[in-house]
Amino acid sequence: MMTESNIASFDYLIEQFHRLPGIGSKTALRLAYHMISIPQEEALKLADAIAQARQKLHYCRICCNLTDKELCYICTDDKRNAEVICVVEDISDVMALERTGKFNGRYHVLHGVLSPMKGVLPDMLRIKELLARLQDKTVKEIILATNATVEGEATAMYLSKLIKPLGVRVTRLAYGVPVGGDLEYTDEVTLSFAIEGRREL
Repeated sequence: MMTESNIASFDYLIEQFHRLPGIGSKTALRLAYHMISIPQEEALKLADAIAQARQKLHYCRICCNLTDKELCYICTDDKRNAEVICVVEDISDVMALERTGKFNGRYHVLHGVLSPMKGVLPDMLRIKELLARLQDKTVKEIILATNATVEGEATAMYLSKLIKPLGVRVTRLAYGVPVGGDLEYTDEVTLSFAIEGRREL
């Protein structure tokens, strides 16, 4: 239950922090206390960074990764292998895989996974955009790098059934990643082995 200080502006700040994913009541309260204890210019810098990010950032027209231009830095890099696309759940997964330095292809961000119980259906993910990228026959392989969860596996199988009839090779990461684990929190060495040991579906 949220703590109320009976100071409207402070309670509002706590409430906004509490709305962030993974932030509980106590953490929200600590963050609020921190924000009012730092110099005003530091607080304003943070507020400005949030406002600028919200105003300038959007999704890449091709891969749905985050960018402040029409296309992201990966889609505009001619040195990347355009024949291989790694499909991930979230933008944080792109960052995790990029840290390994082992993948030189392109990405596609689904922005979630299938979860009928939570009301997440195929048309709510960036699946149409992925299929559109396969129309010109440039792509030879799709690596399905959704997380090793029930929803992640179900999404991978669903995509595999859509993509295989198009004549594109479909592989899955060879997870040294524990079942139930997220790519975002997996170390670079484990991710490197997962990329190199991917298997065909």
